[in-house]
Amino acid sequence: MHPVLFRIGGFTVYTYGFFAALAMMAGLWFILYQTRKWELPTDQISDLFFYSIIAGLVGARLFYVLLSLPTFIADPLEIFRIWNGGLVFYGGFLTGLVFVAVYIRYKKLPAGKIMDMIGMGMPLAHGVARIGCFFAGCCYGKPSGLPWAVSFCHHETLAQPVCVPLHPTQLYCSLGNFLIFLILLRLSRTGRFSGRLIFIYLMIYGLFRTFVEIFRGDERGAPVVDFLSTSQTIGLTMAAFAAVCLTIIAIRNKRDNG
Repeated sequence: MHPVLFRIGGFTVYTYGFFAALAMMAGLWFILYQTRKWELPTDQISDLFFYSIIAGLVGARLFYVLLSLPTFIADPLEIFRIWNGGLVFYGGFLTGLVFVAVYIRYKKLPAGKIMDMIGMGMPLAHGVARIGCFFAGCCYGKPSGLPWAVSFCHHETLAQPVCVPLHPTQLYCSLGNFLIFLILLRLSRTGRFSGRLIFIYLMIYGLFRTFVEIFRGDERGAPVVDFLSTSQTIGLTMAAFAAVCLTIIAIRNKRDNG
């Protein structure tokens, strides 16, 4: 693919970074749209988005560094070269979510609406960001003979092995996230799932990501639970937690309305 979008003299714009920025813009646009629609305080939500993005980026990078510690011990400056890829979604999501929870409690904001808004905005932004992964070649798949397999032959690609047809797992994730976004957007318009969309997102994405991990070909780290990768373990745990929360909410609603 094309890891470098363009170069002007000594200035380089990496495709990965471009789509990461585009993902943030898409997320911000949607968050502000929902903020106005649900009549939430725009200034506070904008601040929340900005600081949660910073917290998420730090968490995503830190998680990746911890998973690939020997590489960064040998070259500590590589920690700061995020244009080479190396952001773990779960690390960023969990770090950002903790920050959001603390901010909501401190500012006394409506937790249900904001969490639902995040649950819808995350797959939209994530779907855009994964396109950047595809161009950079990171998060690549295993060798494949399927008609839609993709060969990464650019000399700066992060995919391995070079010029061998691989599962385009980045596009699997991108399309899956866009589909989740559409599902949640549809559910939000029924008005029957207020306060639950974040858990529906966690459950669907956790299961989906666990499935896509089967086709990943990059280093997944040591298995955490038997044959499960770190991401699969987190994904299944997250899905189970969300399912329990949805069940508890359903029981409480039935009791309160019964």
